[in-house]
Amino acid sequence: MVADRPAGPAAHDAAVACAARALDADVAVLMIDNGVVATVGLPSADVPAYALAEVAAGRRHTLDLAGRPHAVTYATIGGAEPGVLVLGRGGPDAAFSAEEVCLLRGMARVLELSLSSLHMLASERRYAEENDRLLDFLQQRQRLFEHLTEIQREIALRTPLEQIFDRVTRSCRELLGVEMCTVGLLEADDPGLGSLVAGSGIPAEVLAQCTRIPLPAAGVSGLAVLGDELVMVEDYTTSPIAVPAMAAARLQSVMATPIHENGRPVGSLTVGTFSQCREWDKSAQEMLRAFAEHASLAITDARTLEAMNHSFLDSLTGLAGRALFLTRMEEALATATTGVAVLIVDLDRFKVVNDSLGHPAGDALLVGAAERIKSCLRDGDTAARLSADEFAVLLPGMADAAEPVPVAERILALLHEPFDLGSEAYVSASIGIAFSAPGEDDAQQLLVHADLAMNQAKKHGKDRYEVFEPDMQRAFQASIELEADLRRAVVRHEFELRYQPIVNLTSGEITGVEALIRWAHPTRGEVAPMDFIPLAEETGMIVPIGEWVLREACSRVAAWNARRSGQPITVSVNLSAVQLEQPALPLIVQSALTSSGLPADRLILELTESLLVDHRPATLTRLTEIKALGVRLAIDDFGTGYSSLAYLRRFPVDIIKIDKSFVDDVVDEPTAAALTHGIIQLGRALQLSTIAEGIEHEGQLDSLADGNCELGQGYYFAEPLTRAALDELLFPADPA
Repeated sequence: MVADRPAGPAAHDAAVACAARALDADVAVLMIDNGVVATVGLPSADVPAYALAEVAAGRRHTLDLAGRPHAVTYATIGGAEPGVLVLGRGGPDAAFSAEEVCLLRGMARVLELSLSSLHMLASERRYAEENDRLLDFLQQRQRLFEHLTEIQREIALRTPLEQIFDRVTRSCRELLGVEMCTVGLLEADDPGLGSLVAGSGIPAEVLAQCTRIPLPAAGVSGLAVLGDELVMVEDYTTSPIAVPAMAAARLQSVMATPIHENGRPVGSLTVGTFSQCREWDKSAQEMLRAFAEHASLAITDARTLEAMNHSFLDSLTGLAGRALFLTRMEEALATATTGVAVLIVDLDRFKVVNDSLGHPAGDALLVGAAERIKSCLRDGDTAARLSADEFAVLLPGMADAAEPVPVAERILALLHEPFDLGSEAYVSASIGIAFSAPGEDDAQQLLVHADLAMNQAKKHGKDRYEVFEPDMQRAFQASIELEADLRRAVVRHEFELRYQPIVNLTSGEITGVEALIRWAHPTRGEVAPMDFIPLAEETGMIVPIGEWVLREACSRVAAWNARRSGQPITVSVNLSAVQLEQPALPLIVQSALTSSGLPADRLILELTESLLVDHRPATLTRLTEIKALGVRLAIDDFGTGYSSLAYLRRFPVDIIKIDKSFVDDVVDEPTAAALTHGIIQLGRALQLSTIAEGIEHEGQLDSLADGNCELGQGYYFAEPLTRAALDELLFPADPA
């Protein structure tokens, strides 16, 4: 109804009338910017504005209207014209249910979107008439306005999203004068993956291949979503975040900006040039953002309407949906005389089950988990499904933060029991607990606290619960700031490599180097790898960072070998589990070798023991493909994890690296010496090379050499060196 109204006042009247009918209300009032703009059942002059403001603040739940008492409820409206929609109903059963409040909020959200649309159109009309807003020429401004107006018309008519996105990409490509424009969206079942859903200037077969790509591997488009900011690369050929396929297609310049749903990044709008490099000026940036705003409005409108249909109950499990859960949280907090607790329950291994047994089995698992969670609750408690594998529990009437702990323990115990999905399947859960005393937190704060506690449980090993503590929020904020800096560091080339020599323990000759990354932050100084590598792995940024390390290390060592006489040195590069999950990894390794000219047998990729033990079938396939290139594989920190002869036989491993903890005590501790020499003999028996890490003094060197350890590295020989310092070490008499 609102979309059919051409102007604000008509839209206001339509919204108020529709809301009053839907909730069978006697009175409905819409206030915008503290002024009454539309009413039903009450003249505007009789509206008690101050009392309605009290309702909107949550301080009143009844009002005397038209001479009799009314139960009242409200929904806020955000955007450029903030306001509140208040409904009143008289009679003995006048109170509004949580479900009705959810419906009203959904309708208010639709009104907000429609008013935003009208506001945007008015702004665009003004922009088209100005002489210096978006573009340099009035004719181009008018063309922009015409394109955006047509997109707005399609949104109002609820044209399918695919058609709207097609129009956005065509219009954007035409007006920006680019050769390519694409829309990418996050996958509903896994927000860590993205797919291209529309494109102009890109072959259909390429578009079809760009599905379910991990965001960190999606180049500029992925970075725009991850960082929620516009990202520009003017020379794509030298960018550390270049996607190999697009680099191979000779993409020259690219710019991407996020697409939002309700303010949350859910995709990106990306443009690029193939024929020449381009400087993305302010006009181009603003135009791309304008088209992205319209794409955001289209997807928010479509998904808001979809969410309204599912706002009460989750269609799969029958539990409360997110909107209904939040409404019940608000009611519990507003009326509580005792504390309220919230639990976030996230299934730890759901993706493994879903991927290995299929989506029907995954759905059956979710239904079973929902039933077990519900069985742990009292009458009056609420269980909800918030997202794919994330549940929530509302526990009113809690005395303190310790009281909900037994509920979490019961849920963990029940989820440990096997699920019959045709074959037995097992999952565990990470649970976050947050407690609020009366008047302490609002619903959103309490939910955030529970989510932070759940993430802490995952970090501490999963299959456990954690109770929220304020320090978690401070640590999270620090992590957010570091993550933002990390994303910028990738684009700004703030990383550099150090090279630690690997030495033949018998001859003392340098046979190779290990490439170790360092981050030279412009204000923090040098950030230790232990402070940013785990974050890079958690966020997926390790994928572009790791690819840069691989390419840079191969290129540098190939250049050194070209200057050396005799046996060329090797380069060892660490490989994370996140990188090994990328299907394109063998192609990236091949590309790094080809572009650098480094022979494959001069590259060593280092893997951790836990990575091999926790592998999926695709892991072995990927390692076999890499091994087929001629690359050698090493197990790093051997002996500290799950050392097993089984994986030494199963995986195509060439080298064992003995962990520093064994080397430290090899001289003074007979047990450490026996274990270290045993590992060396094991390597010799399996025809594997051995490298001892962390050699710091001559006694360690002698013990290891006497035990037939082949190679070693450590501060006894050299610390990790800069490129210039290793130049001097390798070529002491060479002025270059």
